[in-house]
Amino acid sequence: MRTPDELTEEFRRRGLKVTPQRTAVFRVLHGDQTHPTAEAVHRRVVQDMPTVSLRTVYQTLNDLTAMGEIRNLDVGTGSARFDPNVESAHDHAVCDACGSVRDIPAAAPTVHPRDLPEGFRAHAAEVVVRGTCASCAESAERSTVAAARA
Repeated sequence: MRTPDELTEEFRRRGLKVTPQRTAVFRVLHGDQTHPTAEAVHRRVVQDMPTVSLRTVYQTLNDLTAMGEIRNLDVGTGSARFDPNVESAHDHAVCDACGSVRDIPAAAPTVHPRDLPEGFRAHAAEVVVRGTCASCAESAERSTVAAARA
């Protein structure tokens, strides 16, 4: 994702409104590797700008997605997640315990084009690896040890 200043210029170039609220969303997303939900972005923006509506955050995220600056992800965590890393090919690891989403290097596609239904035109493929992150695994292990001692 481009810097907040670059996004501001791109919004202006496209004739989109640039507001302090939108600029705040740009700043929150810049460098974020957590694949936040719109609600998480909203929570962070309102810390500095309490009057920002969730609708404004959603609209800004939708505009950024339409521009190709971020990707809207559905990784089965219940809410859409937004990925500011559009520069490098990657897949995602999703923790079933806490819902965290992390980038992993892109794997080779497991589906060959000849295996697709006739006439189907694929435009993207991604892999979602499900499991337990290190933090949740460690926490579960501590709980197991504590229960065994009790």
